Amino acid sequence: MSYLLFLDESGHDCRDANEARYEVLAGICVKDSNLWELTCKIHDCEEEHFGKRITAAEMELKAKKLLNRAVFKHAAQLNPIELHRRAQLAGQCIEKGSKCTKENLTALAQAKLDFVKKVLNLCLEHNVKAFASIVEPLAPRPENNFLRKDYSFLFERYYEFLKKQSPANELGIVVFDELERSQSHILIDQMSKYFRETYTGKQRSSFHGESGLAKT
Repeated sequence: MSYLLFLDESGHDCRDANEARYEVLAGICVKDSNLWELTCKIHDCEEEHFGKRITAAEMELKAKKLLNRAVFKHAAQLNPIELHRRAQLAGQCIEKGSKCTKENLTALAQAKLDFVKKVLNLCLEHNVKAFASIVEPLAPRPENNFLRKDYSFLFERYYEFLKKQSPANELGIVVFDELERSQSHILIDQMSKYFRETYTGKQRSSFHGESGLAKT
């Protein structure tokens, strides 16, 4: 059995400098036996709230689009709309784009807020854990192709979490969000050096009767 840690970064590309005051490396941890059921329920939740899947193919839900100020403003324009009717209106709003009505906008905003609440409850039901490292943008960067400290600190907390699981030989698998190909190779090389050549890294990636981390 294993725990999968899905990692992603925010604020590291400096595109949202006015909104993101910090760089955040965050991970969502799910036990492998819970992953498929959780995924299916989130997909069902999309259809329930928006009338269809909205993350099909390459589409991706972003927190800054689900929980920005405009969403809260639009959600409060009208009284709460019944779930089935709201899903129809929200689906129409997604399809129409700029041509949608006030009721469509309100329904979509209310659907977004309710969807987020439902997904968080699903994560709680499936014992999902969250890990994060928060760094100031001007923090020093490592030289000589070493792994960044925000990664090593996050892996430390993940390792301590794995040690507390039963049985004690539960493994951790690190899964990265898609990166530009050259960045992916650099990060994989940095992780390889960290887990294979440093004392702390080798301890945390041990497979000899203790919890350890694997990477993918």
